[in-house]
Formats: sequence, C-alpha cells, structure tokens
Amino acid sequence: MAGSAPLAASTVPHPRRPLDPVRHWYENDLGWPTVPAPPGEPLRLVTGVRFDVLDVPAGAGAKALRHLLPGSPVALQGDRMRLLVAAGSAEELPGLLDWLEWGVPGLDLRALGAGGRTEAPARPGRAEGTSWGEAQPAQGAAVWLRPPEPGREVEISLPTLSAVGGGGGAPDLVRLVDTVATECHRIRLRRADRGPGSRQALASS
Repeated sequence: MAGSAPLAASTVPHPRRPLDPVRHWYENDLGWPTVPAPPGEPLRLVTGVRFDVLDVPAGAGAKALRHLLPGSPVALQGDRMRLLVAAGSAEELPGLLDWLEWGVPGLDLRALGAGGRTEAPARPGRAEGTSWGEAQPAQGAAVWLRPPEPGREVEISLPTLSAVGGGGGAPDLVRLVDTVATECHRIRLRRADRGPGSRQALASS
C-alpha cells in the first residue's frame, strides 16, 4: 500500500534444530560430555572426565568381567572390548603394569584418559522402537555389552586404585589390570605360536 511503513524484520527466532537423539541421551540423560560428529561419522565420548577406558582384546575383557560390578558399563566394538574405569586410571596404568611385572613390549592393552576420545556406542534398546529416529548400528560400530543406567552415578561402579585396602564397594583396578594383562599375554603367545619361527621372533621382540 502506497505510503505505508516498511515491515519490520521479524524478531521471532528460528526454531532450534533438534539435538541428535544419541547425543541427547549421553549428555542429558547420563551427563557424559561428547564431541559432535561430522556428517557420516560416529559421535565421540570424552574420556578423562567421568571415566577412563581400558581398550583390550575381547577375549581378555571377557575374562575380566568377573571383577566388575553388574552396573559397570562395558562396550564392544569388533574384536575389542572397552572397560570403563575410574577417571585418572589411564595415568596410573604404566606404573601399575610395571608394579605387576607386566611392563613388557607388545602387550595389546591401552588406556584412554584425559583428552581422549572413544566412539559412542549406540543407545541400547533402539532396535525395539523406531520412534527415536535412529538408524540401526553400522557394521563394526561400537555397542553396549553392559549399558550405563540413566540416573545412576557411574563413578561408584568403576574400578579404581582407591579400592585397594579401602572399605568402599568399588572394584579393584589392580585385579582388573592384572587379569587383562595376563590374558593379553596369553593371546600374544597363541598368535606367536601360529606363525613360522614365532618363538624366536617373540623372544627377540
């Protein structure tokens, strides 16, 4: 209309893009910090804040499950198992292995601590309902073997060095590490036995 004032720019904010359901579950329901994933890549969990991670062969991890509380989260990805342990455990691992006399080269055991990242397993139970808007886990993606429970403090269930000689109910990190290191060594020996000249190669490593 002639002579009318121009319309003012709208002050109504654009609707927020909904938070990814998996990220929402980790950050809002569990309180775990995450790193947003680029398109086509899995979400990452930040280690060293609420927990550290022991990354071991699945066979070694299976032997160690008896040292964990039922509510202690454990993830599986391919032939690797990820055992959640108390934050700060990654820094203690080298000294702990030496103390247990497992400070040998080639031991297939590593820890992720402060500043580390690990793939976020798919939210458990999503295959039972499609309303969450999530795709099925890709082949080889991380999954929960023992999922975390929303509303429960994960720290009280995680293996820690402070359990040694303490009166609390937390699992003992020393026993856990000794078990997985023993199994990692056995796996290493079995692999070496399958190759030609393996014993000599193992002795010289």
